[in-house]
Amino acid sequence: MSHSKSLQTRRKKQKNKKRIEGAAKAAARAAAAALKGPVVKKEKVKKEKAPKEPKVKVEKVKKVKLTAEELGRQESKARADAKKGA
Repeated sequence: MSHSKSLQTRRKKQKNKKRIEGAAKAAARAAAAALKGPVVKKEKVKKEKAPKEPKVKVEKVKKVKLTAEELGRQESKARADAKKGA
């Protein structure tokens, strides 16, 4: 027997074995389902929704531009902190 033929027969045997095992599993599942009896569905219980609270409007605060003096203070602070860290 050539190598290719042996591979073909092995593949065929594997497919047959898989098909037989699948059928056996399906039969077992069907038997188990028959033992359990008909499926009983649970009734759905609706939950009551809580009333939504009205949204409170939030007023936006306008950003105030810093004056030249305040900007200078911030820059000097940043420089001082940089010198301390270095």
